[in-house]
Formats: sequence, structure tokens, C-alpha cells
Amino acid sequence: MSKPEMRPVAVTIRGPLQRTDLPGLYKRVCALFTANPGATLVCDVTEVAIDAVAVEALARLQLGARRHRCAVRLLSAPRELIELASFMGLEDVVAA
Repeated sequence: MSKPEMRPVAVTIRGPLQRTDLPGLYKRVCALFTANPGATLVCDVTEVAIDAVAVEALARLQLGARRHRCAVRLLSAPRELIELASFMGLEDVVAA
């Protein structure tokens, strides 16, 4: 018997993000992972400011996903955000 196919969970992250927003964002996303074991979170980052706080937010989402055996896929990640994450040594964080 095959496993039922998991539907992706979609979220949109809007900016500007402040560093103080990150613990709450992490907690909300981990709640989604807990409620949807093994799910892929499709995260629209079109409206995220391209800065170090955004890269840190995405790194935290990836960490939460790994801890819950889930995955994060970015939707509409601006090239500049990918380049900044790569510059910071976090290219895995923005794997689209």
C-alpha cells in the first residue's frame, strides 16, 4: 500500500521583517510542520526585503523543516536574495 500523497502547504512571507519577528515566524511555521508531518512548505517570498534578516528568517525555516522532517521550497525568490544568501554561505537556504 502506498503512502497518500502530501499536498504542499503554502505560505507567504511579507516584509519588511524585523529580527524580533523571527521567533514568532519560526514558531508559527513549526506548528504547520507539526500539523502536516512530512509536508513541503511552499513559501512565497516575493514581498520579502532583500537583507540579512530575510536570509536569517529563511535559514530558521529550513532548520524547523529539517527538525520536523519536512521541506521548504521557495516561490518567486528574487535573484538578489539568492545571491545574498550565497554570499553569506547559505545557498542551501534558498534552494528553489
